[in-house]
Amino acid sequence: MNSFDQLKGSLSLTVSEITRYLRQLMESDVVLQDVWVQGEISNMARPTSGHVYFTLKDSGASLRCVLWRNHALRLSAPLQEGVAVDAHGSITVYEIAGQYQLNIDNIRPRGEGILYQEYLRLKRILEEEGLFDTNRKRQIPKIARRIGIVTSTTGAALRDMINTLKRRNPLVEVTVVGSAVQGAEAPIELVKALSDLNQIIKPDVILLARGGGSIEDLWAFNDERVVRAVGSSGAPVITGIGHETDFTLADFAADLRAPTPTAAAELATSITILDLKDQVKNASEELGVVVKQIYGQKHSNIIETVNRLQYCAPIRRIQNEWQNLDTLTHRMITGQKQYLIMERTRLKGVSDHLSSLNPQEVLKRGYAIVTRVLKDQLITKKEQAVLGEKLFVRVQNGSFPVEVTTQDQERK
Repeated sequence: MNSFDQLKGSLSLTVSEITRYLRQLMESDVVLQDVWVQGEISNMARPTSGHVYFTLKDSGASLRCVLWRNHALRLSAPLQEGVAVDAHGSITVYEIAGQYQLNIDNIRPRGEGILYQEYLRLKRILEEEGLFDTNRKRQIPKIARRIGIVTSTTGAALRDMINTLKRRNPLVEVTVVGSAVQGAEAPIELVKALSDLNQIIKPDVILLARGGGSIEDLWAFNDERVVRAVGSSGAPVITGIGHETDFTLADFAADLRAPTPTAAAELATSITILDLKDQVKNASEELGVVVKQIYGQKHSNIIETVNRLQYCAPIRRIQNEWQNLDTLTHRMITGQKQYLIMERTRLKGVSDHLSSLNPQEVLKRGYAIVTRVLKDQLITKKEQAVLGEKLFVRVQNGSFPVEVTTQDQERK
C-alpha cells in the first residue's frame, strides 16, 4: 500500500499532503526523471546565489525551470532570452509555490527562437533607417508641468508611477491614457494612446510603461507600429518596460529608457518639489543680497546727488563768497598792517639818515660853521679865510663874530 492509499480514507487532504503526493508521483515516474524538453528561454533571472531561473515556452504552454549553480558553471555558452534550447533534467514539484518545474542538469542550443529572430530582424531594419540614432533623442525637460502616461490602468505599474510622481512633485499635472500592454490589440491601442496625448493634451513628456514579463508578454512594445509612434512622438518619451534586463525596440526609439516604470517616473521628475523649494529659497536669498546691493548703491547715489545739489545751491555759493570775502578782507588788513610797518621802518631809516646829515646835529657834536659876514658864504677851507676879515662862527647854541688875525701859510 502506497502513501496515497493510506490517505484515501481521510475526509479531506491538506494542500501540503496533496502537493507532497504529486511530487512523489512525478519523481517515481521513469520518463519524467530523465527527459529532454524543447522550448524557448524567457523571463530569466540570475540571483546572487548563482542559480538560474527561467521559463521554457512554446506556442502552447510554458514550463518553469531551475538550473542549479554547479550545473550552470559547466555551461559552454551563456544563456540568453529568446534562444531555443533542448534542456535535460527531471520533473519535480516546488512544494512551497505548488508548481511543478524542470530541474535541469544539461542544456544544448537549438538556435534562436522565432520571436527573437523577428526581434533582431526588425531591430536591424529600424536601426538602418536611423530611428535609433542618438542625435534624434531630445532632452527631457527638468521641470515638467504636464506628464502623460500610457500603460494598463489595472496594473501595479500605474499605481507605482502615480505615487512616485505625487511624492516627488505634487504640482505636476498627470494625464493617464489606458491601453492594453500585451495581446493582439495592444499595438493598436498603444499607438492611439500616444497619438491622443500628443494631439489633445500636448504634455511636456510621456511615460510609456508596463511591468515585467516574458518576451511574449512584452512583444507589443516590439511591434513596428508602436516603435515608429514612439519615434515620431511630439513630446519626449521615457520608456519603463519590464525589468532592468528587458530591452524592447520601443526602448531604443525612446528619448530615454528607464529600467522600471517607477524609475521612469523618477526620471520625469528629476527636479523634485524639495529641489524647487531649495531653488526658491536660494533665489530669495540671492535676490535679497542683490536688492541690498542695489539699495546701497542707490542710497549712495542719492547722498552724492544731495551733496552736489547742496554744493551748487545759491545759499552755499553765497556762503562760499562770504567766506572768500572775509578771507580777502583779513588778508587785506594784514597786508596793510605789514605795509605800514614796512613804510614806517623805511621812513625811520630815511629820517635817521637825514638827521645824521642835519648841520644842527653836527654842531651838537662840537663842530662849528664858519661863514663870511657879508655874503653868508660858507668857509670850508682855510685858504678861504682872509687876514683881517670878519667871520661868523655858529655853534650849537648860537653864533658870534670873529676876526682873522693870522693866517697859516703852510701849504700842502
